[in-house]
Amino acid sequence: MNKESRIFVAGGRGLVGSAIVRRLTEAGYTHVDAPSRTELDLADKKKVGEHFDRTKPEFVFVAAAKVGGILANQSQPVEFLLENLAIQNTLIPLSHAHGVKKLLFLGSTCIYPKHAEQPIKESALLTGPLEPTNEAYAIAKIAGIKLCQAYRKQYGFDAICAQPTNLYGQNDNFSPTGSHVIPGIVRKIYQAKLDDASTVTCWGSGSPLREFLFVDDLADACIFLMNTYSGDGIVNVGTREEISILALTQLICDKLGWHGSIVWDTSKPDGVPRKVCDVSLLRSMGWAPKVSLDEGLDRTLAWFAVNQESFRG
Repeated sequence: MNKESRIFVAGGRGLVGSAIVRRLTEAGYTHVDAPSRTELDLADKKKVGEHFDRTKPEFVFVAAAKVGGILANQSQPVEFLLENLAIQNTLIPLSHAHGVKKLLFLGSTCIYPKHAEQPIKESALLTGPLEPTNEAYAIAKIAGIKLCQAYRKQYGFDAICAQPTNLYGQNDNFSPTGSHVIPGIVRKIYQAKLDDASTVTCWGSGSPLREFLFVDDLADACIFLMNTYSGDGIVNVGTREEISILALTQLICDKLGWHGSIVWDTSKPDGVPRKVCDVSLLRSMGWAPKVSLDEGLDRTLAWFAVNQESFRG
């Protein structure tokens, strides 16, 4: 990409897409197109085709997806399958048909088997059963990866695939029913402090180990890969650092100044016991994250403090 390239960011108002737009703009890219969901339905092939006819994108970041935590995934598997398949089955073929030079498709490390050897290498894909709590989302993402690889093999289309670990940061979804781990904990603890509550109930045992990546680091990795990588293989994006959910919860409690007790509801699922990805491939290319979990949480909490009224109810 050069600074005048025509760049289309699908999902440009969400957590990941907005970070990509922000980092592209800060880096001096001048033609970044990121329509909102109301402006362009990414599952509508006719409307997306017409939009591409008008704007003629050269580079496409597919950061649009239906996402959510364990509760959302368990209660809406049909939507997680159909909506994600519809988005990627529109954007990938139309990008090829409209002469896009390069496409980056964002998956997730939840594509890997539940009992994959840790740290998880890219080669673990499709070597075992998936984690049941996010199976529908994972299957849709795997289909997107395979579609990109098929277009490369059959048509020579330069489509690459990045698999980020658990994400967090500004513009995340802090709603009580649709959030991921960090925004879900932040929302609960923040509300407990407002209510002067002495206890908060969290799902599971607190023992699972997770890796977290600040979303601006992911955006930088995506831009780096778009500019430097053209391969068939998927690429993990992560930090190589892990923390238990219990320790993460305590860290957020300390940062928010809430000193009550956490009650762990072990009747609720933990998900996979450990999930940390091997990022040797990306590190060998010369990229590494810059934002620590401590700094990333401070930046996330500062953003939430300003915007928390949007997530009441």
